[in-house]
Amino acid sequence: MGVPAFFRWLSRKYPSIIVNCVEEKGTEFMDNLAKCLRYYIADRLNNDPGWKNLTVILSDASAPGEGEHKIMDYIRRQRAQPNHDPNTHHCLCGADADLIMLGLATHEPNFTIIREEFKPNKPKPCGLCNQFGHEVKDCEGLPREKKGKHDELADSLPCAEGEFIFLRLNVLREYLERELTMASLPFTFDVERSIDDWVFMCFFVGNDFLPHLPSLEIRENAIDRLVNIYKNVVHKTGGYLTESGYVNLQRVQMIMLAVGEVEDSIFKKRKDDEDSFRRRQKEKRKRMKRDQPAFTPSGILTPHALGSRNSPGSQVASNPRQAAYEMRMQNNSSPSISPNTSFTSDGSPSPLGGIKRKAEDSDSEPEPEDNVRLWEAGWKQRYYKNKFDVDAADEKFRRKVVQSYVEGLCWVLRYYYQGCASWKWYYPFHYAPFASDFEGIADMPSDFEKGTKPFKPLEQLMGVFPAASGNFLPPSWRKLMSDPDSSIIDFYPEDFAIDLNGKKYAWQGVALLPFVDERRLRAALEEVYPDLTPEETRRNSLGGDVLFVGKHHPLHDFILELYQTGSTEPVEVPPELCHGIQGKFSLDEEAILPDQIVCSPVPMLRDLTQNTVVSINFKDPQFAEDYIFKAVMLPGARKPAAVLKPSDWEKSSNGRQWKPQLGFNRDRRPVHLDQAAFRTLGHVMPRGSGTGIYSNAAPPPVTYQGNLYRPLLRGQAQIPKLMSNMRPQDSWRGPPPLFQQQRFDRGVGAEPLLPWNRMLQTQNAAFQPNQYQMLAGPGGYPPRRDDRGGRQGYPREGRKYPLPPPSGRYNWN
Repeated sequence: MGVPAFFRWLSRKYPSIIVNCVEEKGTEFMDNLAKCLRYYIADRLNNDPGWKNLTVILSDASAPGEGEHKIMDYIRRQRAQPNHDPNTHHCLCGADADLIMLGLATHEPNFTIIREEFKPNKPKPCGLCNQFGHEVKDCEGLPREKKGKHDELADSLPCAEGEFIFLRLNVLREYLERELTMASLPFTFDVERSIDDWVFMCFFVGNDFLPHLPSLEIRENAIDRLVNIYKNVVHKTGGYLTESGYVNLQRVQMIMLAVGEVEDSIFKKRKDDEDSFRRRQKEKRKRMKRDQPAFTPSGILTPHALGSRNSPGSQVASNPRQAAYEMRMQNNSSPSISPNTSFTSDGSPSPLGGIKRKAEDSDSEPEPEDNVRLWEAGWKQRYYKNKFDVDAADEKFRRKVVQSYVEGLCWVLRYYYQGCASWKWYYPFHYAPFASDFEGIADMPSDFEKGTKPFKPLEQLMGVFPAASGNFLPPSWRKLMSDPDSSIIDFYPEDFAIDLNGKKYAWQGVALLPFVDERRLRAALEEVYPDLTPEETRRNSLGGDVLFVGKHHPLHDFILELYQTGSTEPVEVPPELCHGIQGKFSLDEEAILPDQIVCSPVPMLRDLTQNTVVSINFKDPQFAEDYIFKAVMLPGARKPAAVLKPSDWEKSSNGRQWKPQLGFNRDRRPVHLDQAAFRTLGHVMPRGSGTGIYSNAAPPPVTYQGNLYRPLLRGQAQIPKLMSNMRPQDSWRGPPPLFQQQRFDRGVGAEPLLPWNRMLQTQNAAFQPNQYQMLAGPGGYPPRRDDRGGRQGYPREGRKYPLPPPSGRYNWN
């Protein structure tokens, strides 16, 4: 579905939408994007019927904070209100994996995450001309070259728009509840607290603010390892690890020391797995080199995958015959090469008969040097010496690293459950300590400085941008990044080292950049603040959220009265008029008001001359700084119906678990066949190579022009009845051996050929080839059904044979 259709779908189920944009705060691009979003919201509320009852809250780049965390803060503050509906449905759109943890942290029963489906290796068109084959920086703005009447549909299916993936957290909660349920606990089991502990343990494998522990890699099933250790140790802890975003460090210490006991074995197993993987890759490369064709045509005759002939990189031959002739002449002119001739690295034959193979031609790829060697004894000493440049015997420094990491764990959990605990905190190291170093952490402080304020937009850009991106900053600010006499020039190195840290590619490594000192940065910026223009000063100010409603919304008239009265004090939002949303309104100086033209920020779009939308500043409900938002499921919340069934937990034959049901229909049942249906298939369908009593039935003769099952005429041979001497319990055991079968004379007996007798003909029946011919050639296949449901060549007059007695084994009615 496209973007407009997607929002129409949202409007039918979710009465309010929050739009966030947080990247590159303070830049001209983000300022223009905020204007475009205001115009887009006004246009939808004016012209799209699906938006007429929506409440849209826009939080642009001027509002501090990450987009997803601003949404979580909104949900926390709304659910803390006394009149909040605990069964509200939440739908969050984004591709960040943190959204899963944040959704679980809300403890809301109805939470869905929508993310756009990622299709790897799919070429992206140019953002300007929408053509393939070049990037935006190389675009020349030329029109598309026609290669057919409908060539624009050659590379895409009709209506092939972006698809979305729905992640329902209630299904994930069912999985977690099954996984984390523990029996015989010394305290009461609470699935909500267990989920909070699971979210906290996931921080150890890495997040946006902390590096992962050296022994815990997510690709090595580190989360499963932590869950197993947690279930084994939680009996000794006396309770859960977390509560409403606060950590019990004494219990966390027991978990971490249990991980530290297996660190050495984890490192050794990692080394064994890497060596095994390299051996498999080396063997794979040898097989590919051995199996590759001796000659592959190039140029216009290069083989292409199906459907890729019209791709941008494909070539079209204007004269295929001339191209084939040139290739043939090129092959004839090449010198003959004997099988024993050796080749150089570029593929040409060696004149000396053989040379030494270079290192780049070797089957083994060069591996980055690993000086730590975690799989060998003494790994802890080498780690601290290489990563921190200190001796492992320096207990004071190791204690400082562990304390900083513990502070980070407490800060991140508080950030997920309560909001930002401090705008100044950061982890001051590039690497994490070992799990075995988490000893004595129960007495470490976990409090943070209160009353801190976030950076302003341009200040934040100075803290995250490299010197190469200085063109987005004011000239005097940009000079601080490049002037050798700048007091903060060390914050912006032109070159820096990348530690692969055991990885293979540079993007997986650790960028060894210097940390920005907030005090030095603010002191340097005080000298250049007077150089800001009024426009730059406006972009550098902190903003807030803006609420939009259309003329059909109950709040529309209420907000208009506020503007007419000119109230300067914040006004409480009436929850009965706004789907239960609470907060405060204040007048917006740049408001969108009815009967005022909404100017388009894009020259190609028209202005909104007949506007009925109104906007106003919105602020969430405020609480005391020490207020704790309870991480519990609210009273009155109804859990969604269970989706997973007992069969979803059973192990299949290959050891994998069954996948949960797909789609939203829980009652859809798969079609299946019972025993009677299989018996019918056994009568009708041929089994040329099978076994059993139905496997050797002869085909019906071509002389049958009427119904397929009709009695034999006088004088025709009778097929013997093989089931006359069989007991019912023996009917499924197949035909008796040849030495036990009676010999029948095909001239004996003239009774009509009943259906079960004709279908039980064996290969011993003597057919005359000149009298009986196959219906569909020598293969003996039955005639296929035509489009009208009958058999080709046979009229459908109905049954022409006597029915069997009611007491038989088969029920034909």
